[in-house]
This record gives sequence, structure tokens and C-alpha cells, in this order.
Amino acid sequence: MSAGLEFNPDTVKHLSFWEILKRIGPGIILTGVVIGPGAITTAAMLGASYGYSLLWLLIPIAFMGITFMLTTYRIAMLTGMPILHAIRHYYGGAVSGFVGIALFLACLFFTLGNISGSGAGMNLIFGIDWKIGALIMIAILLWLYFSKDTYSKVEKGILVCIIGMILAFYATLVASGGPDVGSMAKGMVSWGFPEGSVPMALAFISTHAAVTAGVYGTYLGAEKKWKKEDLFNGVMFSDAMAHVITIILISGAIILVGAIVLHPQGLTIKSPVQLADMLVPFLGNAANYVMGLALLGAAFSSLLGNTQRGIVLLNAGFNWEVALESKLVRWSCVACLAFGCIACFFYSGSATSLIFIANLATAIGTPVAGLFITLMIWRKDVNQGLKPPRMLQICMTISYIFTLGLTLFSLMRYIERVL
Repeated sequence: MSAGLEFNPDTVKHLSFWEILKRIGPGIILTGVVIGPGAITTAAMLGASYGYSLLWLLIPIAFMGITFMLTTYRIAMLTGMPILHAIRHYYGGAVSGFVGIALFLACLFFTLGNISGSGAGMNLIFGIDWKIGALIMIAILLWLYFSKDTYSKVEKGILVCIIGMILAFYATLVASGGPDVGSMAKGMVSWGFPEGSVPMALAFISTHAAVTAGVYGTYLGAEKKWKKEDLFNGVMFSDAMAHVITIILISGAIILVGAIVLHPQGLTIKSPVQLADMLVPFLGNAANYVMGLALLGAAFSSLLGNTQRGIVLLNAGFNWEVALESKLVRWSCVACLAFGCIACFFYSGSATSLIFIANLATAIGTPVAGLFITLMIWRKDVNQGLKPPRMLQICMTISYIFTLGLTLFSLMRYIERVL
């Protein structure tokens, strides 16, 4: 029996497929958080501008995504504490508070894009004013937040949105004749950056493979009532894989839509709403409904999970209440949504400054959180009584160094633009 565990990990029975299916869930919620309007726009622009040539980016995204998830899950289960609480335990309240604030600010400002995105989706489907559409979706969101069994409803709601996104984009792929298999295969194995593609490629990677997802996943695992045995019976590995696979299925399809529909015409887009106009030759009158469904699913699922994520990470940094059904979390989410609506509806200036603040907060929070996660996975007392996970430790270190370099590069570019 290993130190710190009440059982022998070697004797834990691996669960069946159906048993695992009942135990996973946080990874699906995290997919809904990651795939928002910004992620759709970036993926579509990638395909539109560079065709199939950057499909290979899905490979490092899968590598980093699974690494971040498994590392944070392992630390949380072995220490008995979600990540920010573990950071507080090992490195002090000042560090956990700083990381919590930075991650909260990033989530708060990215909420603006999710609010406008949900309104745009309602506009495409029903033809109503986007502000009214956004308010309708926020009303539904608040009902989910204040109803009983919040976690279960959020999980099911985001799952529906993800299924809707997958169906919408794959329907578009079928209607457009499908991808060229040879070009798609070449794009997966030809590792390189076409001229001028590096900034967009880096933005795509940082959006789809972030340490923050794993950090929040450890709090969702507590809501799911995961036990330490779930680290060894296949549940957490399966949950991490479900997260990565659904992200690749959705974003891969979006890149292919851009490569098939827009790239041959030399067209580019600046928002996902424009993609609906480009699909009219293939889908006719159904273009708005298909893209509206995809956009609404992306925006609403991200809004649903991202708002809660920001509050939970902020509260965790200061050791406050983090349960989704607590009054503090619920009413703090309302305050964030109210701020987001005011900013979206009445802000007359450029959104660039708001985006810069969000990226600045991410640039500060993500490297700091990632640093302490990397340090913790190498700690002997965290892995006490168990064989050191050398492969996971090495993969986490490589992923963190890459993420740090990516963040610094992106931050420098944003500063250059502002100045």
C-alpha cells in the first residue's frame, strides 16, 4: 500500500467502458469553455489563409492538452487538493492569490466575446437583434446557475452544445464535398510554417491547449466527486482523452471548412458570422441556421463554463468558497455577466484594449500557474510511495517551456500593437 493512499494502486480494477462513461464529465465541460467564438474564428482563419498546411498543429495540441490534464489531475488526486489550493499549501497564499486574480481577469474579459457571440448566433438563427438574443441566452444561463444540481445541468448543457457544433461543422463539410484526403494527409505530416503564419498558429495553439483548462478541471473533478481510485481505474485518463478528442473533432472540422470553402477563393474572415455568408453557395438558405447553431453552441457553452471558471479560480486563489451551488459563486457569476453586458452593449471604443487586458492577464497567470504545476509534479512528497511518473514529468516540462515561450512571444506582439 502506497503512502498517502488507503489502497494499493496496483490492485485497482480498471472500469468498463460504460462505468467510465458515467464517471467522466469535467473534460467535456472544459471543451465547451475552450471552444468559444474566438477559437472558431482563429480556426476558420487558419484554414482560410493557409488551407491544409497547418493541420499538423492538432498534433502538439493533443500532446500538450493531454499532458496538462493528466498532470493537474494527478497532483489534485495525490495531494487531495485542487490545483490552486495545492499551490497555496506548498508555496503560500500570496502566490495562489496572484495566480487566481490573473486567471479571473482573463476569464472576465473573454466573457465579452462569449456574450456577443451568443447574440450573433441567435441573430443568424432567428433574425432578432443580437442584444436581445444575448439577453435571452443569459436568462437561460442564470436559470442553470440557480437551479439545483448545477454541475449536472452545466455538464449536460455543454454536451448538447458540443454535439450541436460537431453536427453543424460536419454537415458543412459534407455539403461542401468533403476534404481532399491527399492534401489533408500532407498537412498532417508536413511540419512547417507558411510565410506570415506563425502569430496565427501560436494563437491557435495557446487557445486550444492551456494550463488553465487542467487547473479548472481539478475543481470540476471535486464537483463530480472523483475519488483517488479514479486516477488509477481509467476515469481520469478517459476524461482527459475525451477533452482532447472533442476539441480536435470540432477545431479540425472548422479548419477544413475554411480550407475547402474560403481558401480556394482567396477569402479571409474576421468573425465567425462572416463564415455563414461564405457557405451560402453550398448550403443555401440553411447556411445561417447551420453556422448560427455552431456559433450559438460555441458561445453559450463557453459562456456557461468560462464565467464559473473565472469565479472558481479567483475564489480558490484566496481560499474562498468554490462550490458551484454556493451563493458566493452564483452571485459573483451574475456580477460578471452584468459587467459583461454593460461592456458589450455600451462600450463604444475598440475592443482591442479589452482583448489586450485579457491576454495580458493570461500572459501573467498561465506561466505562473504552469511553473508551480511543473514544480509540483517533480516533488517527491507529491509522488510519495509511488513510482515517479518520469514520462509525464518530462512531457509537462517540455509543454511548459513551449507555453512560456509562446506566451512571451504573444505578449510582445500585443505590446507592439498597442504602442
